[in-house]
Amino acid sequence: MAPAPSDNHQNAASQFCFYLMQHVQHKGLGKVRVAPYDVELAPNIVVQPDVVVVLNAHLDVITKDGIIGPPDLVVEIASPSTATHDRNKKYLAYEHAGVHEYWIADPIAQTIEMLLLEEGKYQTLGVFTGKAGVPSKIVPTIEFVQVEQFFAE
Repeated sequence: MAPAPSDNHQNAASQFCFYLMQHVQHKGLGKVRVAPYDVELAPNIVVQPDVVVVLNAHLDVITKDGIIGPPDLVVEIASPSTATHDRNKKYLAYEHAGVHEYWIADPIAQTIEMLLLEEGKYQTLGVFTGKAGVPSKIVPTIEFVQVEQFFAE
């Protein structure tokens, strides 16, 4: 049996879920799901992102068994054991599937790398930390949330 994620990981995942619920689901813009939750990006390519956002225009990808197709936003909480996987294999899978926005959060460094899909390739919006806002194109209502809030204890 795989060990449970660390406390830092769980805290960050909870904070991302909390803020995205406030800025997406509670505002009626879409749905938020948290791991464990299957996302089938393509046949035989199933991932379990830490937090997933599906906007109203794409709610048809949500089924009783999980998501089939690309969500609009994926958040992965990187850890020393998953960072390479998140930045390579998952990065390519999300890019190829058409996930519009991909956030890689590092709870140790307390940073969020934001990637935006443009013309089929991810372009970085930057690596944000501290009091920097979150310049999401998918969830513009979250722009006034400071990065440090996602890692608060």
